[in-house]
Amino acid sequence: MSDQFCRAGVDRQVCYRTDGDPSDAPLLLIAGLTLDLTSWPQDMIDGLVAQGFYVIRFDNRDVGRTSPSATPPPGLLRRALRRPRRDGYDLADMAGDAIALLDHLGVEQAHVVGMSMGGMIAQTIAARHPARTASLTSIFSTTGAKRVGQPAASTQLRMANPGARTREKFIDKHVQLMCHLAGTGYPVDKAAAAQYAAGAWHRGLREAAGDGVARQINAILKSGDRTAELRNVTAPTMVIHGDRDLIVAPSGGVATAAAIRGARHVTIAGMGHDIAPGVIGRIVDLITRNTTSPDLTTEVTPKFKRSTNQ
Repeated sequence: MSDQFCRAGVDRQVCYRTDGDPSDAPLLLIAGLTLDLTSWPQDMIDGLVAQGFYVIRFDNRDVGRTSPSATPPPGLLRRALRRPRRDGYDLADMAGDAIALLDHLGVEQAHVVGMSMGGMIAQTIAARHPARTASLTSIFSTTGAKRVGQPAASTQLRMANPGARTREKFIDKHVQLMCHLAGTGYPVDKAAAAQYAAGAWHRGLREAAGDGVARQINAILKSGDRTAELRNVTAPTMVIHGDRDLIVAPSGGVATAAAIRGARHVTIAGMGHDIAPGVIGRIVDLITRNTTSPDLTTEVTPKFKRSTNQ
């Protein structure tokens, strides 16, 4: 479980870890905005390994130990006006890092799972690299369309200044944000959130972490509305969302499932924007069943079933 590294282009190094037997079915986990590879709960990783997966996870650009970008971060006004810097990277570039990692590991095809921004990257992999995608699971993510999946005003205020100048402040801000984003039915584990943040500070950009987050937000904005592209996804797709999500509104999950032919949409009551201890078992089960079962009708919330005309 130690950090390992591979090349992704001339000047980029991707940090990754693997769990399980390399002869088992490869499953790629892609973390969300601000989060490094250690953000995936260990119980979830262990559960996936127990289900027979070779679990691969990595640090996205500008978090953890993957090479940060050299481009200037967008200012607050640009982010507020949704006017991204054109010299920044986009979600397709981030997907390219994941493909480079699979190439490095000799993995021809993987089950791809992403949460939040990681879900957007996972969707991009499935749309642009269908031969590399055995299945797609998109967890509390969205399509990039302006009218869906938008954060609550209370969350926008908290995210306006994502940086912190000290380790203590970094930990405090992360715990407060996760408490804000936690659903009513699955409260956040504060001790685990603090432990994660302490490790992320040590592994990441530290005082420059705010700039890295701003560059990741820029990647989302630069990629725009990906609805049309998602119609290219052919892999079996599961869309998971909580009904108490304050940073990616549940409408983002509805739109994602509607854009991907045959996608199945499961809404978890009481879940917010966090893979809390109480929901890990169900998410592991849904991921596993998406890779093996053609029918999940007993899991799908009726009001989110797609029209046969879509």
